[in-house]
Amino acid sequence: MKPGLFLTVEGTEGVGKSTNINFVEQWLTQKGISVFRTREPGGTPLAEALRELLLAPRTELVDPTAELLMVFAARAQHFNQVIKPALARGQWVLCDRFTDATYAYQGAGRGLDVSLIQLLEQVVQGGCRPDCTLLLDIDVEVGLERARSRGELDRFETEAVQFFERVRQCYRERAAVEASRFAIVDASQNLERVQADIAAVLGELLAR
Repeated sequence: MKPGLFLTVEGTEGVGKSTNINFVEQWLTQKGISVFRTREPGGTPLAEALRELLLAPRTELVDPTAELLMVFAARAQHFNQVIKPALARGQWVLCDRFTDATYAYQGAGRGLDVSLIQLLEQVVQGGCRPDCTLLLDIDVEVGLERARSRGELDRFETEAVQFFERVRQCYRERAAVEASRFAIVDASQNLERVQADIAAVLGELLAR
């Protein structure tokens, strides 16, 4: 059986990931693609429990290394129990965030050593990387205003603007280095234009 394709969606707060992941799933399904949709952190009961620990606001300062290890503990469970089997079945895996988010949030945002993230990435994933990553990009202030309008914020969403500027810059740098994998979509456009751009990327993937 031909292995599936691994598609991830990334971006800072307020870029419209949920709305556009719904669009991607519907678009691919209409083309006859078997899609397995999941998210990070999360995707299994254990990983979802770790997600709750990671996102819940708390008065205790969370050590950045402890945060990183929880992220990769959730990823190890998710990757081995969910993502690898789905790809082996020939499905397209559509994942809301993956390891690029760790480089952006824990690496650039928290200032952790990139070599540590690279080591954990290799331990958990081996040589498996996404085949295509949609990066929804928007001005940080605009995105945060959108996030605030949704209601209660999680622990990450309450970080300072400078934190998210570092996150966004890391995403853009990774996209520049791995231009063949990343597709940057301007998320500041109206929804119709954003989704037209996404559909164009998906069409190119199918054409390959």
